[in-house]
Amino acid sequence: MTEINPGDFKILVTGGAGYIGSHTVVELQKQGFPVVIVDNLSNSRDFVVDRIAEITGVAPEFHRFDLADRDKTAGFFASHPDLKAVIHFAAFKAVGESMGEPLKYYLNNLDALLNVLQGMRAAGVENLVFSSSCTVYGQPDDLPVRETSPVKDAWSPYANTKQMSEQIIRFTSSSFGLRAIALRYFNPVGAHETARIGELPLGIPNNLTPFITQTAAGLHECLKVFGDDYPTPDGTAIRDYIHVTDLARAHIAAVRRMFDGRSASDFEVFNVGTGNGYSVKEVIQSFERVSGKKLPVDIVSRRPGDIVQVWADTSLANRELCWEAEKTLDEMMLSAWEWQQSLSNQ
Repeated sequence: MTEINPGDFKILVTGGAGYIGSHTVVELQKQGFPVVIVDNLSNSRDFVVDRIAEITGVAPEFHRFDLADRDKTAGFFASHPDLKAVIHFAAFKAVGESMGEPLKYYLNNLDALLNVLQGMRAAGVENLVFSSSCTVYGQPDDLPVRETSPVKDAWSPYANTKQMSEQIIRFTSSSFGLRAIALRYFNPVGAHETARIGELPLGIPNNLTPFITQTAAGLHECLKVFGDDYPTPDGTAIRDYIHVTDLARAHIAAVRRMFDGRSASDFEVFNVGTGNGYSVKEVIQSFERVSGKKLPVDIVSRRPGDIVQVWADTSLANRELCWEAEKTLDEMMLSAWEWQQSLSNQ
């Protein structure tokens, strides 16, 4: 393994002011990597960049524009010839919204990726970590799901954009010397230990955890649970929840794998989860346990695009990336609640 000097490897993080992106920037800067953020702030806020600087003591370079704008993206890459890698988060990500606005998702998610890849080729940037999703598997026939499990018909336009993006990257990587790793996330939750950054959706949350914490904080009358008639032990959907900081560390492991020359092929995929499946009710119970709050719950109809259950086999990522998730579900829920409380106290 080649020992690298992180200071020599400047990394572009697209969507770096967002939830997962901001935590990844923190972890990168803690390890000494210079970071450039591009974000259009469509689902994030500019104060997050200041919070990153507050946590790490380093202010990342920040550019606000839309990567779906071809000319601006090309101009950015032309003015940054020293980039060594890209971590590409920037995309719309709400399954439910994508069901109602599919063209919005195809236009944004695919155009942004294509423009980034064009910029990388023009600038000679050879390393890419792509923010993929366990939704590429659809509803798996067998659990836990493995990287070799079939990529089945997508259950939502969002999932389909992730499938298509992986295919685009796979073919592109073989055409101009690109090394790429797609990390197939399961369900990121929680917040940074400082409670200075965390999940901050604009409008009504699409994800379970911020809906839980906002309900506990009195921002919603009750917590909506989408379906209790699934074929699972307690009737609610099952997911593999992973703490966002554990997920962020997986991105650093991925870029180091490429910088060290350890990639087994031009395009690799890894599941990033804990390997444990928890039901919606179990997540609620965990939150109530660590917060001391009893949540008002309203059972409503299933949500279009949601699968029944999925959790990961993470053995490949554990072995090849030398990475594994560390946080428990209770720790995830406690950090999410501490983040919500910090917002309420502002």
